[in-house]
Amino acid sequence: MSAVLHPPATPAETLTIALGERSYPIRIGSGLLGRADSFDGVPRSAAAVVVSNTTVAPLYARRVLDLLRGRHRQVELIELPDGEAHKDWHTLNLVFDALLGLGADRKTVLYALGGGVVGDLTGFAAASYMRGVPFVQLPTTLLAQVDSSVGGKTGINHPLGKNMIGAFHQPVAVIADLDTLATLPDRELRAGLAEVIKYGPIADAGFFAWTEANLDALLARDPQALRHAVRRSCEIKAEVVAQDEREAGLRAILNFGHTFGHAIEAGLGYGEWLHGEGVGCGMVLAAALSARLGLLDAASAGRIARLVGRAGLPVLPPRLGAGRWLELMRLDKKAEAGEIRFVLLEAIGRAVLRGAPDETVRALLDAHGA
Repeated sequence: MSAVLHPPATPAETLTIALGERSYPIRIGSGLLGRADSFDGVPRSAAAVVVSNTTVAPLYARRVLDLLRGRHRQVELIELPDGEAHKDWHTLNLVFDALLGLGADRKTVLYALGGGVVGDLTGFAAASYMRGVPFVQLPTTLLAQVDSSVGGKTGINHPLGKNMIGAFHQPVAVIADLDTLATLPDRELRAGLAEVIKYGPIADAGFFAWTEANLDALLARDPQALRHAVRRSCEIKAEVVAQDEREAGLRAILNFGHTFGHAIEAGLGYGEWLHGEGVGCGMVLAAALSARLGLLDAASAGRIARLVGRAGLPVLPPRLGAGRWLELMRLDKKAEAGEIRFVLLEAIGRAVLRGAPDETVRALLDAHGA
């Protein structure tokens, strides 16, 4: 049974990821999955494949398939198992098996209909199949709409590290239909708020204050609050990605909280904590580490911890043991020559990338019972 998607009450807003000939639009609005003009600019190939999962496909796949059949002669659906635990080689090969079975060629367009797992995995399949085919992001979770669908990072997890296998492969469009957030479970909504919260500390103190003031509205799914949160988050990410597409420097600030958060996900087993839950707790630890190193004042670190807690996200880390924490964080993609590099804060709105002595990190983890 398909979820009801209403026509948009206000026009869609369009942002642009400025990457020269690989630039693409991010369309944000209500009812976009039911509008043909949402897909303007997407190649009209003979064949297309919608990749979704067992949770999202029953809600939205039929509407998307019917609409896309006006653009492509053949449109097929690949339905994957749901959850972070399935973001792996086995599930990726299910996509390749289906593409080969359909006789997909280099012009076949893939559509990623789902959250971050579906988007990352579909993007990696698109980057790899025949060495690259076009794909479109149709994010249906808050986390995917504000973060993972934008910027071209694709990949899968390895048992030893999150997102360690992947490629940079930009979509041809991102279409964020805000109506899909109505069917999002509360836990997933809160997990997505972690990525919204992230943007203020790293780049925009005013947006952080707005998030503090409007958190209750966001939790209540107020349409205007959600629209502003998605738009401003995408604006910040678009600005950063345009300057540093392949994370040579500046783009690393988008990983605030992720070094600790990815360690939590890998250490507990993928899916035990949602990605946003790990990021939320990771931001609390990263802010506390910033304060411990004398970079950030304690009051600002406290503001971040309180906001994360108000969002219903965990502020206390799991007990992995300091040695295990350090082992996992050395596998982080920002690490260099075995040195863990953290995204830390000098102030709310200003982030830096730097290392920290192991003994300081151990003391931090011990102080938080980790």
